[in-house]
Amino acid sequence: MANTAEHSGADGHAGVIGRRGGDSRLTAARLLLWALAGILAVRQAAAVLRVPPGEWLADLHLPGVLPGSLYDAGQFSGTPFAGLVLKPLLGLAAPPLELAWTCVTLLCVAAVGLLAARGLPDPVPRRTALLAAPALVGLMLVSLPVREAAAPGQTAVLPVLPVLLVLLAVFRVPGERPAGFLLGLAAALQPALLLFAPLQWRSGRRTAARSAAVTFAGATALAWAALPGDSWTYWVHHLAGTGLGGSPDALANQSVHGALLRLGLTGPAEVLLYAVLAAAIAWAGLRRAVRYARDGQLLLAVAVTGCVAVAVTPAGWRHQLLWVLLAVAGKVGSRAADRRVWPVAVVLAATLPSSVLLPNIAVLAPVRDNVLLLTALAAACAVPFLPRSSPYWREPVPTSYAQPAAARWRAVPLMPFWRRVLSRPNLLLELLLIRVGYSIYSHIRAAAPAGRSHAEEHGSQILGIERALGIDIEHAVNQAVVNTPWLERFFNFYYTSFHFVIPLTILGVLYWRRPGDYRWARASLGLATVLALAGFWLYPLAPPRLMPGLGFIDTVHGPQDLANPQYGAMTAISNQYAAMPSLHFGWSLWCGVVIIVLAPKAWQKLLGALHPLITVCAIVATANHWVLDAAGGAVVVTAGFGLVYALSGPRRPAVGLPGQRSAGSGGAGDPGDPGGPGGASAEAAVRVPSAAARP
Repeated sequence: MANTAEHSGADGHAGVIGRRGGDSRLTAARLLLWALAGILAVRQAAAVLRVPPGEWLADLHLPGVLPGSLYDAGQFSGTPFAGLVLKPLLGLAAPPLELAWTCVTLLCVAAVGLLAARGLPDPVPRRTALLAAPALVGLMLVSLPVREAAAPGQTAVLPVLPVLLVLLAVFRVPGERPAGFLLGLAAALQPALLLFAPLQWRSGRRTAARSAAVTFAGATALAWAALPGDSWTYWVHHLAGTGLGGSPDALANQSVHGALLRLGLTGPAEVLLYAVLAAAIAWAGLRRAVRYARDGQLLLAVAVTGCVAVAVTPAGWRHQLLWVLLAVAGKVGSRAADRRVWPVAVVLAATLPSSVLLPNIAVLAPVRDNVLLLTALAAACAVPFLPRSSPYWREPVPTSYAQPAAARWRAVPLMPFWRRVLSRPNLLLELLLIRVGYSIYSHIRAAAPAGRSHAEEHGSQILGIERALGIDIEHAVNQAVVNTPWLERFFNFYYTSFHFVIPLTILGVLYWRRPGDYRWARASLGLATVLALAGFWLYPLAPPRLMPGLGFIDTVHGPQDLANPQYGAMTAISNQYAAMPSLHFGWSLWCGVVIIVLAPKAWQKLLGALHPLITVCAIVATANHWVLDAAGGAVVVTAGFGLVYALSGPRRPAVGLPGQRSAGSGGAGDPGDPGGPGGASAEAAVRVPSAAARP
């Protein structure tokens, strides 16, 4: 008994220490997130305050005197009630007004984040409770709606203030009548938010619904009495503001009406289709919102209703879609690995331009032009959010991890925080991350230093080193290929055709057939690409085809006008001096290594070995790279594989190590591959224990 008590006391003491350590880490993370949110707020304020006060005031498109019309310029898109509230403020001096306006906007954003964090449905994990508020405030500050709303020339308070009023009415105001009053004020600023009245009615808060309707009617009548001409212009001539603030078919109008106009529909047919779609969206969205409200997920119900409101309004401007970001409160998926898919998709859609999310392909234009709208519609009508009664609400299916691996070399320690996941990753999340990652890579590559003098100086250095090593073969190979037309056509085709196709094909096959190896291959490719960016920034290099006086012929892009500082049209496409290291060769070497390691057939391994050999010949023959560029590509790929090894251990554990099992041949029946026929034995993998099973 004494021994038992002693051990129990020791374990309890260790548990207290562990909890204290965890609390200190959470506190540090919370402070760091608040500091980051503060930096973002200061950055946003500085961007606004840099605009001269007079120019900032003129960009609001409001008349400086009360008798003037709100809509003469056609740029003010607010309601007459909003104009009635804002116009007296224009009598203030411009510098204090600009400062006060910016501060109030940022305070409203912070208040929305705090209220949304407190509106998360119970039970809220301690980590989420501590980190949700600063994380939400930071995300909102970098989101497209807030960035556009707080930009100079926007009435920033108008898009954020209705969201704040709705959250106050739902979460903080105790009585139904005051809550309805706040909802009515929000609807008076954005009429589509009157949809919160039926939400209140169907949720059993009928007094709040009546109060909201009466307040909206009273505020609108007050605006009619004070500004009859402007009220007629807004409500009758422009049909609730349609066409004010910009063209209805502009990309900024992320409503169903705007999307139909961008698709080329006009006239009565478009109006009829819009009315039918708006009614269907409103019915389906409000029905879901009521269900979530009755389930205790009030924040999700608010987000769904807000998404419906902006989608069905004739003019749902992008800066009004802050509701989309609040939809991260919903939980989607029964697996722990799938829980992050919806939040990541929402954050990407709300913070990144659509050109980053999707390539500039004509067939994708309807999706790319309506990313925020489609996200709002998904939240309102399609995404299967879990009810709180679901068994997976608190405890999703845990993720399967491989057995801990031992390092093969003592000099290369393993990083225990990067555990090897056996299950197949979510396809949507993978596609989003690959697309966003490549877009960020392209932007960083394009922004790398591209000074002509430095690049040509570095080109001379590389040529000098190659001559000293006796490997300056570029000119001879280039001339030989130019004098052999069929060989020139072959290398041109190979250079332009397989750079993206083969890596993407390999990733696709591994994702479907070998999910464990897919993560290994994807991580090594990503790390190699990140390392290559450092070379582009630190060592801009002119390729042989852009070196004057050396006689190289660009067989792929055609003759280059070296007298033109921009070197023709290609400079507008990408940074022509991002040549060291060569990712053309680096990615092909990655393909070769992956195929040789994983392919079961000898002829497949041979093809994998030939690909980097042909690629290095192609990049030299077409005068797009030096030989040493290929060596640099080999270095970063080797470093990528090495970093993955250092972080997560060997791709397959060695046979016979204690606590490990053989991975087999890695074929379709690989027991380490949950996607293959032998996937049932993945039960032997280490699993994350559920909360109920934790001591």
